[in-house]
Amino acid sequence: MLRYIAMRGLLAVLVAFTVSLATFFLLNVATDPAQAIAGEDAPPEVVESIRTRYGLDRPLPVRYADWLGGVVTGDFGESYYWHKPVAALVADRADKTITLALSALAVTILIAIPLGALAALNPNSWIDRFALGVAVSAQAVPNFWLGLIVIILFAVTIPIFPVSGDDSWRHYVLPAFVLGASSVPAVMRLTRTGLIEVMSADYIRTARAKGFRGWQLLRRHALRNALLPVISVLAVQLGQKFGGSVITESIFAINGLGRLALESILGADIPTVQMLIFVFAIVFVAMNLLADILNAALDPRIRIG
Repeated sequence: MLRYIAMRGLLAVLVAFTVSLATFFLLNVATDPAQAIAGEDAPPEVVESIRTRYGLDRPLPVRYADWLGGVVTGDFGESYYWHKPVAALVADRADKTITLALSALAVTILIAIPLGALAALNPNSWIDRFALGVAVSAQAVPNFWLGLIVIILFAVTIPIFPVSGDDSWRHYVLPAFVLGASSVPAVMRLTRTGLIEVMSADYIRTARAKGFRGWQLLRRHALRNALLPVISVLAVQLGQKFGGSVITESIFAINGLGRLALESILGADIPTVQMLIFVFAIVFVAMNLLADILNAALDPRIRIG
């Protein structure tokens, strides 16, 4: 098990390094950072002054080595737009995104797993078709459209929840639903497929012979094995919530990392954009690593293979 974790951890580090390398060079080659900071109409001498001030006149490999060294020591550089340390900006807003991501994951679990279980217990019935219809609808609807619809319905027409902000738990209900709905199709279908497969196993027939039926059979015998792949998918989905929070946070005016990323892009703040992409990638890689470890812990065949 330790060898398996070490190999997966090494792979995760290599992926994170590749992402950091690609992000740095793409952001610094696709545009001239000094020109972006100064503005399109800035005179050449101002652009050159900015380039010298921020060390943008040095070779790209040297600048990348300095940036990577700063990341290792916790120094993420200074924001061009806010003129504050990037680490402080990320720390100030990280709790909002973490709260939103965890709330969205809870929404996914509360909707997808019961729907998948109901569909598996009633295959080819109207319940099964209804669950699949919900999954297809959730997959087809984009986040920005769903966000506007729930704002109109539950913040304007029926003023139950606030339209925007992040001051209380009520501000997170609508954005968590919007962000969590996007993960419902994958988790619901995986739950349904896993349960249908498990329900045909010999030990389930034995449990039925002993008198177990319905939710009792599901809870005590079927659900545990059927949810093994679902757990790993949920870990990956949690990582995706961080990157996917950009649109949702912008719609609901939540001052998290997603909104910070959008503001940084609009303000040509390359150090902040660079660091946020790296943070999102690290979280996603870490969640994938956690999913691999959970799968290996629950199924020894994976780590043996």
